[in-house]
Amino acid sequence: MNNLEQWLINLTGEQNLWIVELFIIVLAALSLGFLMNKLIDRLEVHAAKSKTVWDDALIEACRKPAIWLVWILGVNFAASIAAQKMDSPLQALIDPVNRLAIIFLGALFLTNFIRRAERNLIHPDYMAKPMDATTVLAIGKLLRASVIITAILVAMQLFGYSISGLLAFGGIGGIAVGFAAKDLLANFFGGLMIYLDRPFSVGDWVRSPDKEIEGTVEDVGWRLTRIRTFDKRPLYIPNSVFASISVENPSRMSNRRIYETVGIRYSDINAMAAIVEQVTAMLKSHPGIDTEQTMMVNFNKFSESSLDFFIYTFTKTTVWTEYHVIKQDILLQVAAIIEANQAEVAFPTSTLHIEGQGPEALPSKG
Repeated sequence: MNNLEQWLINLTGEQNLWIVELFIIVLAALSLGFLMNKLIDRLEVHAAKSKTVWDDALIEACRKPAIWLVWILGVNFAASIAAQKMDSPLQALIDPVNRLAIIFLGALFLTNFIRRAERNLIHPDYMAKPMDATTVLAIGKLLRASVIITAILVAMQLFGYSISGLLAFGGIGGIAVGFAAKDLLANFFGGLMIYLDRPFSVGDWVRSPDKEIEGTVEDVGWRLTRIRTFDKRPLYIPNSVFASISVENPSRMSNRRIYETVGIRYSDINAMAAIVEQVTAMLKSHPGIDTEQTMMVNFNKFSESSLDFFIYTFTKTTVWTEYHVIKQDILLQVAAIIEANQAEVAFPTSTLHIEGQGPEALPSKG
């Protein structure tokens, strides 16, 4: 080392030696950061071969904080040498800046790890039984907010600010803020109630009979819930609204109902009993119908133009598209049963009866 230092002195002169040292330190920091990036790449390849997904999350979360830590410490070390040579008063800030960088990078690591953990817990590729996305995202947001607030408080304490005074002021100021931002707080607590009660989750189809709200839930935030309507428009609803309206969640239906009324002609009344019996048998043997649920096929009403019977049954599936395929098949089979019994589906008609239709009943001409 002495020989190297003497060589540098001979090359640059003793007065300019510290500039060369700065260059070497910065170059070494950049090179070490590059090598750290390559090392993390190799670790990710090995972690991908393991069955657990948490080692992947840990390595991915520490990539940027580790590389930035090397760069920041290297640059600050070089800045410290420069401040010493120049007798700069900024030298006293080097150590606090290093500590602040460690706090910031630690918070960055934790937030990255929480974000990757959210993905692991709700994605079927990483979990055999994925957790509820709404709950996981809510907990993730709380944890990230806690990490950020804690990092800010620690950083303020590092620079000499009194946290106890800030907390005391926050207690008094919180009352004023609460009155000024009551709508914001109402939305916040509305979002909290959604997370706790879970009337719906991300991906559910919801609708409200009280408001013109219907679509698929895309995101439940702390202030707004985003719903994608069926015509693909985004609908942003304040969370406080859900505290005062009723919400239906068709996605959590156990079955879908088929409830149809079919009418036949009055002249086909003798075939009504056979039609009802055959339709009932068809429903009991249909693979898409849940026979454990209520099933009724009954002659129901003498209508103005038809004799009506109704079909009341439930499908096994709750999928909207599959439900309509099953319903179509059942209605076509009902039409075939009516035709097989020499009957016809009725439609509105009017019959005019004229008494005394013989020639003698016709009015005579002039």
